[in-house]
Amino acid sequence: MVGSGLEDALMPVKRYGPRKPTGGKIDKDKVKRVIAEARQAQAEHEQNYREQSLKIHPWICARCGREFTNKNLHLLTVHHKDHNHDNNPLDGSNWENLCIYCHENEHRRYLDHLEGGGIEVGSEQQDTLSHNPFAGLKDLLTDKKS
Repeated sequence: MVGSGLEDALMPVKRYGPRKPTGGKIDKDKVKRVIAEARQAQAEHEQNYREQSLKIHPWICARCGREFTNKNLHLLTVHHKDHNHDNNPLDGSNWENLCIYCHENEHRRYLDHLEGGGIEVGSEQQDTLSHNPFAGLKDLLTDKKS
């Protein structure tokens, strides 16, 4: 029997996408305020360790050696050596100042390392060869001389 109607009433309807809250209307002003506060807190956190790093370390890219002044200091970034942005020791031991180009390169290298399964150059297993194509060459050459 096709389309009895009873089956359609018992089958739950699948809905895709985000669910609407059941507690009433969303206060859009409150959502905007929470997002703005979170962004402000993140910016203050980043500014804090950046300012510390600029006070501790010289204004020179640790990779390429490019020097920075007040005019172009916005191009000098703080890189976390262990890639953990929450690891911010006050002595700056986890930071290095990198220009935006070297910083991007460092993060790309790190992502390539992760995508490759963490393989280091030279760490691959060396297989020993069992076949020697020139094993009988010396005997062949000495036979022709005699």
